[in-house]
Amino acid sequence: MWTLATGAVFAIQPLQYIPIVLGFLVFGGFAEYRLGAGKAALAFVLCHVFAVVGTAVLLMLVRDHGYQWATDLARVVDTGPSAGFLGAAAVASATLRPPWRGRVRVVLATYVFLSAIHLGALTDVEHVLAVSGGLLLGPVLQGRRPQLSLRALTRRDYRLLASGFFVLAAVESLFQPFSPVTGPLTSTLSASARASDLQNQSLIVSAIQAIVWFWFARSLYKGRRRAWWWAFVLLSLVVLVQLVGMVGLAVQHEPGWPVAIYEVLGNTVGLAVLVLGRRAFRNPSRRRARRTTGALVATVGEDQRSTATTLLQEEGTVNNLAWLTTWPENRWFTTPRCSGYVAYRIHAGVALGLCDPVAARAEERSELLAAFSDKAHHDGLVPCLFSVTQEGATHALTRGWHALEVAEEAVVDLPSLEFRGKAWQDVRTALNQGTKLGITHRLAPLSEQPRGIQVQVRAISSEWVEDKGMPEMGFTLGGVDEALDPQVRVGLAVDADSTVHGVTSWMPVHASGGGEPVGWTLDVMRKLPGGFRYAMEFLISSACLAFKEEGCRLVSLSGAPLAKAGAQDSAMNRDPLDSFLERLGTKLEPYYGFRSLHAFKAKFQPRFEPLFLVFPDEAALPRIGMALSRAYLPDAGLRDIVALARAGH
Repeated sequence: MWTLATGAVFAIQPLQYIPIVLGFLVFGGFAEYRLGAGKAALAFVLCHVFAVVGTAVLLMLVRDHGYQWATDLARVVDTGPSAGFLGAAAVASATLRPPWRGRVRVVLATYVFLSAIHLGALTDVEHVLAVSGGLLLGPVLQGRRPQLSLRALTRRDYRLLASGFFVLAAVESLFQPFSPVTGPLTSTLSASARASDLQNQSLIVSAIQAIVWFWFARSLYKGRRRAWWWAFVLLSLVVLVQLVGMVGLAVQHEPGWPVAIYEVLGNTVGLAVLVLGRRAFRNPSRRRARRTTGALVATVGEDQRSTATTLLQEEGTVNNLAWLTTWPENRWFTTPRCSGYVAYRIHAGVALGLCDPVAARAEERSELLAAFSDKAHHDGLVPCLFSVTQEGATHALTRGWHALEVAEEAVVDLPSLEFRGKAWQDVRTALNQGTKLGITHRLAPLSEQPRGIQVQVRAISSEWVEDKGMPEMGFTLGGVDEALDPQVRVGLAVDADSTVHGVTSWMPVHASGGGEPVGWTLDVMRKLPGGFRYAMEFLISSACLAFKEEGCRLVSLSGAPLAKAGAQDSAMNRDPLDSFLERLGTKLEPYYGFRSLHAFKAKFQPRFEPLFLVFPDEAALPRIGMALSRAYLPDAGLRDIVALARAGH
């Protein structure tokens, strides 16, 4: 007991007091700030005792059994409070909100893991136990049981995991020239293998390797398709070579199995992340300008997206949501007979078109629909269009297609907009409260905002996604990446301390004939938890006033997917897909709140315009339903889709 009490306040060498003081300020200060002095001190003591006693017991069990690293380490003594500081920081992480809770824990776990694997000193083992104990103790001190919650991974999660894997590999490459050969893994190598390992630890070689890994990390974080292919091929070859090496170790009866197993398992995990998250890496390279012409399933590049964006700005269309058609996940069908396009995606053998065809004249839009339909049938796909206006539905019906209302777009006419009367009481309250609290409204492209504002917006959005417990939705729903488009404007509710309380993004509306935007369409809506209560009402009403002053004709509050007036009515005599979409909307309502959002938009006294799904054959409804599920939930597994399809039975 005396050793436990006194060992934490001394250092073996005087210079070690420098990192001790830094650790006290950083980790101890963080724990005291989040937990309070009393709980922070308790966390420090418990984690320190657990780490020291646990390490002693562990080494007592594994020493003198032929594992030289453990035997040598059991004879070493150590002092210092670093284990207690790290453990207290792990305890304090339980007080953070997602995603910062996960980020802090990943940083702590990565640090202690790499140190234990590559250094393997007595202190490093204590750090692993301290952080592990702190992660378990944290929820207990907050009055809840420790639990491991699992959720479906989103596209962003897969990109972060893949990027993080290569960042970790790069750090290991840079660390390798300085790591000793007496660690828990390298100590198992033979003398010849150790000598070869030392020769290979060239700083220049490690630096080049790290640069390559960092390039992979950056490109995979951006979801680049080409980087995914290169990473997949490279990791596959590396794993294959390492497996051959393991066979060689077995044949030659050479030691070093822990090193081989660690490397194979690590690279296999990285390869598994790439394979399981392959749908998250579909963004083409900016320099890629080639595609196979003709087929709807052809690969497209950034140049096609730029062309589509230019056509929308020059030609315009009747659909206020048409800016969705410029998102990079789309493909674009064009025909020489018309100056326009149809944006679409392919899921479950369905060419799922998005919004009305983009063209200046109604007859061109009708012709584009016909050409798109013919080409889809030619390629063995089922054509359909989602979120089209009444005009698009009329064009489809004249071709013998079917039309099904799937949502209602809330449109606010700006010329006559005045926040007067009892119906606007909530909006006036939001504006007045915002003024009293010193909250201002900023309306500008997010890409032009200071970095601090952008970081806050990403944090608010990430926390919103984390709290849903379901995969991030796509298709007609954008996020921060889409809001960074220079043509998109964001509304920010910012207080005097530059804290962002809420964010909305607004996509331009280009009417038939093209030209400058005649209105703006709402996309992203995110609110800071615990922030300004009326942030959304404040942001939307302020944006409406700003757009009205600019001379715009309308503001579209968009159409909440899977939600429309009358959705609660009886499903009798309905189209089977209509019933499926209603059940899907009911199932997702607790997670995404589409119908609650639809009701919220009614505060702004909009007129509701129907949005339709048009399709040629009722026999294809099961495939269309699967395609819609895949489009909105691209990261959900087959089991999730089947469960949603069965919801409500």
